[in-house]
Amino acid sequence: MARPFKRTPTARPTRAANPDAPPQRLHKLLALAGLGSRRDMEELIASGRITVNGEVAQVGAGVVPGDVVRLDSRILHLAYEAELPRVLLYHKPEGEIVSQDDPEKRATVFDKLPHVRSGRWVAIGRLDINTSGLLIFTTSGELANHFMHPRYEVEREYAVRLMGELTDAQMLQLTQGVELDDGMAQFDKIQDRGGEGANHWYEVMLKEGRNREVRRLFEALGLMVSRLMRIRFGPVNLPARLKRGQMLELPPKDVAGLLEWAGLAVPRSPQRTPKERESLGKTFTPKERKPSTRTPLSPASKPKTPSRSAPAAKRRVRGDAMNPPTQQKRSDRNRGRGG
Repeated sequence: MARPFKRTPTARPTRAANPDAPPQRLHKLLALAGLGSRRDMEELIASGRITVNGEVAQVGAGVVPGDVVRLDSRILHLAYEAELPRVLLYHKPEGEIVSQDDPEKRATVFDKLPHVRSGRWVAIGRLDINTSGLLIFTTSGELANHFMHPRYEVEREYAVRLMGELTDAQMLQLTQGVELDDGMAQFDKIQDRGGEGANHWYEVMLKEGRNREVRRLFEALGLMVSRLMRIRFGPVNLPARLKRGQMLELPPKDVAGLLEWAGLAVPRSPQRTPKERESLGKTFTPKERKPSTRTPLSPASKPKTPSRSAPAAKRRVRGDAMNPPTQQKRSDRNRGRGG
């Protein structure tokens, strides 16, 4: 039986406030707090919602320990000494949505996430309500941006069950390109995984995440997808031991590996108690909690260009959450939801 999850509090700066300390860029500290990417934070500052010591902050402003930084009326606790972000893997079941604001009040994955004292959880990509499988959450906006931005062409792999079997001509067409209502799309790889009766399984891989793209590609050929599951996103695989509805928080070693894969600096590991260290890397079933009523911490705008480039992963080992990355080419493509 999975052990109950022990919530790890977000560490605060331990050094005394020193107004003479070298200032650090405000947008960088906001991104480190998990509020979004650095570009998102520049746009948030430009919107006038951030104040420093009661004055509206300007883009490019620097802050030091002791400055009082607020988002609207809420005080933000910024870590001037960067620490590793947190990364959660979740095996999403069908019937849950990946949204924090649903007018229909349906079950949302955010209602199950453990609380973070400073910052927020960012969903890396989305899965529609009828799609299950790997969903990644992080408190690092920069890491999330590297996974999702189309320039990096991070691979997404899905297991697909069809009503019927593909012909050789259809498989060739799906890898050469199919015209959809938002442009040409294709699978970079498609493999037959067999099946019985009317159901047949395939594994497909693509390097973009337009809305319902996998389903729409098959529907364009008159084929019905009866089940769809994401089994890999970049270097992260859906662990075989992670059952539907369960979560797993990656240990610091794996988080550092993800940051290196993304070309981001690896800060020091946070201080944890023995019990907190013991809970890392173990699956747990989250408890439902009341949805948050707070105002979103960052604007809904998405970055148009990334802050840096880095290699994406190609190979994997089935059943492992992490595996070594290799380099692949990159090009800009449309950005949207997975599945």
